[in-house]
Amino acid sequence: MSKIKSLFGKNPAPTAVAINDADSSALDAAKDNDAANTSNSTSANTPIEQTRWNGWGNVSINKKVSPHGAKLIKSHIGKTKKLSSVSLQQVLKTVPKSRLPAAMAQLATVSVDKEVRLRHARGQSFPDWIAMHSGAFEVFPDAVAFPESTADVETLLTLASEHDLIVIPFGGGTSVVGHINPQKGSRPVLTIAMSKMDQLIDLDTESQIATFGAGTQGPAVEAQLDAHGYRLGHYPQSWELSTLGGWIAARSSGQQSLGYGRIEQMFAGGTLVTPQGVLNIADIPASSAGPDLREMMMGTEGRAGIFTEVKMRVQPQPEEELFKVAFLPNWEAGKEVLRQAVQKNVRLSMLRLSNAVETDAHLHLGTSPSQFLAISTYLKARGLSSDKVMLTYGVSGDKAQNKLALTQFNKLLKQHGSVTGKITDIMGSVWAHGRFKFPYLRGTLWDKGIMVDTFETATNWNNIDEQMQQMQEAVRTSLTEEGEEVMAFTHISHVYKQGASLYTTYFFRAAKDHATTLKRWQKIKQAASLSLANGTATISHQHGVGRDHTPYLAAEKGKLGIQVTHDMLKSLDPEQRMNPGVLIED
Repeated sequence: MSKIKSLFGKNPAPTAVAINDADSSALDAAKDNDAANTSNSTSANTPIEQTRWNGWGNVSINKKVSPHGAKLIKSHIGKTKKLSSVSLQQVLKTVPKSRLPAAMAQLATVSVDKEVRLRHARGQSFPDWIAMHSGAFEVFPDAVAFPESTADVETLLTLASEHDLIVIPFGGGTSVVGHINPQKGSRPVLTIAMSKMDQLIDLDTESQIATFGAGTQGPAVEAQLDAHGYRLGHYPQSWELSTLGGWIAARSSGQQSLGYGRIEQMFAGGTLVTPQGVLNIADIPASSAGPDLREMMMGTEGRAGIFTEVKMRVQPQPEEELFKVAFLPNWEAGKEVLRQAVQKNVRLSMLRLSNAVETDAHLHLGTSPSQFLAISTYLKARGLSSDKVMLTYGVSGDKAQNKLALTQFNKLLKQHGSVTGKITDIMGSVWAHGRFKFPYLRGTLWDKGIMVDTFETATNWNNIDEQMQQMQEAVRTSLTEEGEEVMAFTHISHVYKQGASLYTTYFFRAAKDHATTLKRWQKIKQAASLSLANGTATISHQHGVGRDHTPYLAAEKGKLGIQVTHDMLKSLDPEQRMNPGVLIED
């Protein structure tokens, strides 16, 4: 134990930073934007010129991977070689002349600048990364509009109808399933970026309803609310760049959805500009007056129109917020703790359970070699083997509520053979500090020739184990014919009384070139998607459908469900100019 104390010190906060990234702790402490309390953040969105044009996030932030973490991945997939990357200037030379009518190109809200169009041409899916690094963008929007009001959006949609344009709504550009990519066609493409509609417009403290511009990014949402003592509490991993309108359009889920709710519990109403006119959705707390328009418009992914102002249910800042980690003997024990906790209404803000492979990967990627050895030795001394799993949990509220919740939850943990203590609590700080950093790790691994991607689903408790096994087996064996290994692991990140989500991360080697690497990904993606398209699991719990998931949606919705969705969208967009091909196939 003396060795462990000397490695972790007396103060857990600096130690947590060191474990998260021993080589860049100073940078993390100074520049990290991932704390739940964002009182030091500015109210404005991150300017797009400060973000990487061919990767994730702020150009000044990097996420290093520990040498023994990279070694672990390569022990599964083999030696790797980095793919080449084109320069911004090289790609700019491929951007064609805009086809936008001259009258529209002269509008103050519209830009036909080549770099602006390039930066709004792709999202963050794996095919997008291949395009951005190879230079094979293929299609660019003909112009990007930056409206500042609902009236501006109305004008743009009217002009789009007059000039027969395709319209693509753009929030934070964080889509991982192809929501925002223009397609080849004869009609010019106008991307409407909502980044200038990023302000808190009104705060009704009596009803706890905040009205925002739909283009407000996560940090700006929380910073503006925090100035008044309030919080929304929606923290997807893309929180740094993703927007309120995007969360609603894709039915997003945040990391603390157990405590704060998914976006459908937060979205109270607002304004949706459609090709047929403006739809105002009242923020009435409950209604039995026919179908719920609020629910109907969520998840429409830009096909029905563009959200401009949104009303969100907020709450006062919590008195206390804590994140902790426990280790359990095996997956079954961890899963039972989660299921019982949610079904017994234990008041936690989050529950996340990593399977054994992911637990091992987290310990490797998030610690130095000496720290990894110390933690592993401690857990082994407490009787845990290689089957151990890591359970991350949190509480958010007043201290009395948190104390009661932790007492109830600790009882469940003890019943299932958990190991907790100061060392495991440090891992909770590690998670809290780095929870929005994983997207940056993608770029670090890319530079090492290690390709990484994810997919996710949700299913009932009685199907969790079988579904996880099917998904992981499908992914691991998807490249067997090529003699390639794929490393995959899974965690539960959202729990419900009925079931839970499953989120799988996988790694594979870059091939000899970009095109062959993309084909490898396509094989993995198809294998993963087919393992979900069985009627008992959703094709997407939190990423939305976009273009990548449309072929698999019918397995969940059924033929009639697809027809109903198609007819509803066509009633609002009869000319089918809003994001065609997204959500459902046209």
